[in-house]
Amino acid sequence: MTDDILARRVAERLLELEGTAPVWGIVLEEARVGYARLAMTIRPDMTNGHGSIHGGMIFALADTAFAYACNSRNVSTVAQGASILFLAPAHPGEELIAEATEQAVAGRSGAYSVAIRTRDGRAIAQFQGHSRAIGGQVIDDEHQGDSHG
Repeated sequence: MTDDILARRVAERLLELEGTAPVWGIVLEEARVGYARLAMTIRPDMTNGHGSIHGGMIFALADTAFAYACNSRNVSTVAQGASILFLAPAHPGEELIAEATEQAVAGRSGAYSVAIRTRDGRAIAQFQGHSRAIGGQVIDDEHQGDSHG
């Protein structure tokens, strides 16, 4: 199995185990080593009092993409810190894309950048995540060949 196929299976497994991403309609578009791209269509119940998407929903989408990218080598990894810069509002019916890219890994720590844009490329937010590998695997060796993790 190639590293990118394993990364995809890890992301699929994380999505399967989560309660949040499926409820929010998060779709895994691509996953490979150190990278993940997710999509989510904004619904009215995801908005704030101004009628635009709630910042917490943007953060959650970015954090999910970050999680899939930093776990892509099948080493259990968690966030040790994250920040977000909100750049523009987005509204119900728009589709957001979160694209997480690994910037650096040193020992058990990693740095990731997540760009959140509308499907047509308008910048919505920029997320920076810092990861920490905690050991163990997302998918055990016995299930790495399974199509469902």
